[in-house]
Amino acid sequence: MNIKLGFGAGFQEADVPEENIIQILEQNDTASDEPASVPDILRRALENPIGSQRLRDIVKPGEKIAIITSDITRPIPTWEVIPSVLEELSAANVSDDDVTLVFALGSHRAHTEEERRRLAGDAYGRIHCVDSDPSDCIPLGTTSRGTPVDITRVVAEADRIVLLGNIEYHYFAGYSGGIKALFPGASTPEAIQANHSMMVEDTACAGNLDSNPLRDDLEEASRICPVDFILNVVLDEHKHIAHAVAGDVVKAHREGCKILDKLYRVKIPERADIVIVSQGGAPKDLNLYQTQKALDNSKHAVKDGGTIILVGSCREGLGQKTFEEWITQVKAPADLTKRVREDFKLGGHKAAAIAMVLERANIKLVSEMNPDLVSQIFLEPYADLQHAVDDALEEQRAHLDEQAEPKIIIMPYGGSTLPSL
Repeated sequence: MNIKLGFGAGFQEADVPEENIIQILEQNDTASDEPASVPDILRRALENPIGSQRLRDIVKPGEKIAIITSDITRPIPTWEVIPSVLEELSAANVSDDDVTLVFALGSHRAHTEEERRRLAGDAYGRIHCVDSDPSDCIPLGTTSRGTPVDITRVVAEADRIVLLGNIEYHYFAGYSGGIKALFPGASTPEAIQANHSMMVEDTACAGNLDSNPLRDDLEEASRICPVDFILNVVLDEHKHIAHAVAGDVVKAHREGCKILDKLYRVKIPERADIVIVSQGGAPKDLNLYQTQKALDNSKHAVKDGGTIILVGSCREGLGQKTFEEWITQVKAPADLTKRVREDFKLGGHKAAAIAMVLERANIKLVSEMNPDLVSQIFLEPYADLQHAVDDALEEQRAHLDEQAEPKIIIMPYGGSTLPSL
């Protein structure tokens, strides 16, 4: 079978023995029964909250309302979501002067005024719009795992807290959305360090909520700093709003995760000896920092001791300064997992995530990167997919019984599909 996988603006192709392929992972049918109009999708969620009253029945005139949303690095279209929330608040006679839209920076840089204006859309100038301030937080307590719950002042001093967000798979928090906008989004580097260092635990992985220590730690924070209401959206493959859920910070989030699973969690019959995975091409494979998401999802489809063939142009190289520093300055992958436990840093955490995959599987990288650099970061460099496939088949056959053939799973859009047994 000839396969073609996205690679930059073009593709890479290879002939793969058809009898070896056990599955090609495609997204589930994303046909939606939601109304086509985004305002209708949001209104329907707000009118039917999960596990709580309507927002307009929770807030009262004169109360200070903090609405937390994502920063510029996240895909939620806040400018589309915020008008429906303000409509709910207006129905409760809440004054615009009492509403503050807070952009959760986490460990990211502050926004420019133009970026805040773009995120807020027509709400900019109507309500207060500010960045969270990690240098001005109020300590509210500590979780049972020792994570400080320090919340930016404008939120901690508000009478009501409303969270916005989008739900997608998160490779160590299980899913994005829910409490993450508040904590650690509007918290401190110390809180992020304490919480995210748990990413090395086996159960801190994409699609897992019930036994995920990192997610448990996050949601414990919501009992220390209570959240009144959330509105979360699920985006389609084009980053347009397809579904929305509203209500209780945990119960509504869980329902949103179920919607995401229905769309993007794909059942596999077994793990494969070889997984061939791509981000789908430009712009998602611009660098290794972005392409890593497809790699992390593919680890759920490969057997221990198997081979992952990661296909991504990475024409801009590694893609992030801290990521580059971490992954190029160690002698062995295990050094990265040790370091992230002791000194979590954004960027470095993705280097550690690659190291954790390397503990289970060999990784061949088909890219435009310098082969010497690829070898330096513990991956096997290839310029073309066919060569990588041929080598992977030969190597895996050496580990199998004489009559056995390596089983292959192909993930053409690895960043969007999560394999599940």
